Amino acid sequence: MDALSDVLKSVRLEGAVYLAAEFSAPWCVTARHGLSTVQDRLGAADHVVFFHYVDDGEIRVRDMRGRAEVVAVAGDLIVCAHGGGQTLASDLALDPVDADTLPTLGPPGDPLTRLRHGGGGVVTRVVCGYLSCTRSACRPVLDALPPVACIPTRDGVAAALVRELLEIAVSESAQSRPGAQSLLAKLSELLFVEALRRYADGLPAGGTGWLAGLRDPHVGRALGLMHAEPAKTWTVDDLATRVALSRSALAERFTSLVGEPPMQYLSRWRLALAAQQLRAGSEPIARIAERSGYESDAAFSRAFKREFGVPPAAWRRR
Repeated sequence: MDALSDVLKSVRLEGAVYLAAEFSAPWCVTARHGLSTVQDRLGAADHVVFFHYVDDGEIRVRDMRGRAEVVAVAGDLIVCAHGGGQTLASDLALDPVDADTLPTLGPPGDPLTRLRHGGGGVVTRVVCGYLSCTRSACRPVLDALPPVACIPTRDGVAAALVRELLEIAVSESAQSRPGAQSLLAKLSELLFVEALRRYADGLPAGGTGWLAGLRDPHVGRALGLMHAEPAKTWTVDDLATRVALSRSALAERFTSLVGEPPMQYLSRWRLALAAQQLRAGSEPIARIAERSGYESDAAFSRAFKREFGVPPAAWRRR
């Protein structure tokens, strides 16, 4: 299994809810995204990724801290991987209105919220949704994305599929048919995978980050090996032999692209998997520690606390 598939397999989607919105120029709204906004629907998830698909028209987007600004047109997917909220507008110079204060068109309890707002000019239509995940398992992907990513999905063989998936999602949300929640979660995951692949393909040559590492034939192979067998006693020498590089060349290349040495990356991934296992069941901590590559509970506990701020037992209770 490749590293991207392995990480996404560990995302553990908890749910997906969609919003169909229609804005007419001039308009400017703030959308505050975060775990608290959808906490009652998430179960054990501890992070939320929001997205906006531009079905028609054009949107200007800026994150709430003013660090990023993008222009998205019909067929673009805006991915907000880090929470915090965004300002979306036909003109970002306008005074924004809080989206939570706008009246919706659907009846109370309608799973597909319908929103219409603006001054009556040029129309922009958007489909919005979210993916909930466990932050520790999804860290490599999330860290590789900017605060606001605009990903074109209007071209290529998958463009029609993306649009069809969203149309199915909106229809399922509106009808509340049996199994709709599970279907929506899978549709969202498919959409997110396609967005990540397109974003990685569009990265400039010479870029860095986890997704750039996946594209590198040697580093990508090393990542795939570690993700396929995280419990194996890997060394940099082992990985270098398997990917046909010298030890020093792999270590330098891996660190330059991914941002940390191979063994440090492997240790953090093992701890992320351990956090998943602690949350998911009642398996003894000693067994999880051994599978994570630690010879003693104490060493595992110290490493786990450095990574997550609390020892394993407290993490499980929380």
